[in-house]
Amino acid sequence: MTNVGFCGPIRGLRDTICGCCSKIIPCLSDPETRSSWGLKASLVILHLLYVGVLFIFDKDLIQKTVNQPWYTAAYLFVLLATLAQYFITAGTSPGYVLDAMRVVNESHAAFRKTSESKQSASSGDGSLTISVEGDKVGRTYSGSFSTPWTKMVMDMYPPGSSVRTWTCSHCNIVQPPRAKHCHDCDKCVLKFDHHCVWLGTCIGQDNHFRFWWYIFEENILCFWTVILYISYLRSDTPRAWWIDAIMILLLATLFLCTIFIFLLLIFHNYLILTNQTTFELVRKRRIPYLRGVPAKVFPFSKGICRNVCDFCCTWGKHNMESVPSLEDLEERARPYTCSDVLCCRCC
Repeated sequence: MTNVGFCGPIRGLRDTICGCCSKIIPCLSDPETRSSWGLKASLVILHLLYVGVLFIFDKDLIQKTVNQPWYTAAYLFVLLATLAQYFITAGTSPGYVLDAMRVVNESHAAFRKTSESKQSASSGDGSLTISVEGDKVGRTYSGSFSTPWTKMVMDMYPPGSSVRTWTCSHCNIVQPPRAKHCHDCDKCVLKFDHHCVWLGTCIGQDNHFRFWWYIFEENILCFWTVILYISYLRSDTPRAWWIDAIMILLLATLFLCTIFIFLLLIFHNYLILTNQTTFELVRKRRIPYLRGVPAKVFPFSKGICRNVCDFCCTWGKHNMESVPSLEDLEERARPYTCSDVLCCRCC
């Protein structure tokens, strides 16, 4: 009875504080939003902790800042740029299927209004021909498909595909190839790569480019900070033993984080060069149109140069890719010859 009587006012005080915070900052009323902002705050605090400890204990760095201010200014610029890129990436939409579907349907409706007379003369049988960029030819569909989006998406899959196979059971919309429903965001994402917990958002077609820049800048910052820690520990400056203990502990954890981020950057470089996603690489056998693809064949690859160009230039444009035909897969599975190497077939 005593515990119940004591916990009651505590719960009331907690609810009052949460209610006040929700009124001041409405977005914090959502537990998931609070958790996401908590992770963001933790990441910022970690960055400031590792950098702040250096400037507190390293007197040589402070002296170097006085003599060579450009060095410290460059280091702090990398720190601010990394944090800015982190928040920009976290706030950028990964590219949702629902948004792309809305754009396609609205564009089709606007086109029908401007060319109503021409369409009425050419669609007397209630069918429509859709052409998709790639090696596929336009197919004629009957009136069983309800929206232009459905007609366009189904033309990206091999002939004989069923609408039900590619319809999301949560969003009830037809997913284009390489899209996936994210249960954390509760939305279907175009060219889904993974859901990043630290960013609090999915990595997809529209923000994968920004995500790469973030981990690239994070690598520069981590390597630079590791060098500063090692330089401090190797210096002959007299100091207390507990300061060295703190610096060694921070250096050990920072070194592990640096290795992980560096490997992450290499992994995403490999994905970009081969035009793959993390989900496609890890769960290849669960994706129906990738089950029959040979192990060393990258079905969506257009060559290294084209893959890099598309990754750098087509983000944010809802660029959707068709499933390659069987002939294309057989051609890509063909062993390399001397002429292929001279012609830069891999590029």
